[in-house]
Amino acid sequence: MKTIAVIDDDIHIGNMLEELLTREGYGILRAYSGTEALLLLERRRPDLLLLDLMLPGLSGEEVLKKISGIPVIVLSARADIEDKVALLLGGAADYMTKPFDTRELLARIAVQLRNAASASSGRFVSGSLSLDTEARSVFLDGTPVRLTKTEYAILKLLIQNPGQVLTKSLLLERISLDTPDCTEGSLKIHVSNLRRKLKQIDGIDHIEAVWGIGFRLV
Repeated sequence: MKTIAVIDDDIHIGNMLEELLTREGYGILRAYSGTEALLLLERRRPDLLLLDLMLPGLSGEEVLKKISGIPVIVLSARADIEDKVALLLGGAADYMTKPFDTRELLARIAVQLRNAASASSGRFVSGSLSLDTEARSVFLDGTPVRLTKTEYAILKLLIQNPGQVLTKSLLLERISLDTPDCTEGSLKIHVSNLRRKLKQIDGIDHIEAVWGIGFRLV
């Protein structure tokens, strides 16, 4: 059974989430403040966290900085795009604005748990696209895709964060260990070549350029 920690000081929202997730077969842990959340995480390691930002004691942002290795979905009434971008770049796996549709939340939870399981096995799947870090192989519709070292590093980061917009600076920072020669000027060329190679196989553009921000796997 997968365990989800609900970190929210709103009793009614917490109870609703607990009832919803219990009905779906998840085990539930509860904490009502940032300090209590950290104490909880010292004793237990959930598979996923649902984290509110406006917490008594330590804020949700402060709690997020102290979490590693566990996917965190932020649930907050803040709808400002700058807040969302900052939290996603700061370690959150996903962000949902309150009020939210419970069906969408369940779907996003399932995606994050699936991604976490894939990460532990070294294999990532997004639709008909798969990447195996152990074999350093990429397949699309069962067809092997030949990529350069830089293209592979870009795709690996994108498939590890499906649907999320990754800024150009974040891409460069994260792939620098694998491809230190990639620059901001050459990044666009590498992404363009990667998009072309994938599209040649199934006719679908798998990577979307978000103007002025970066790229995401769609």
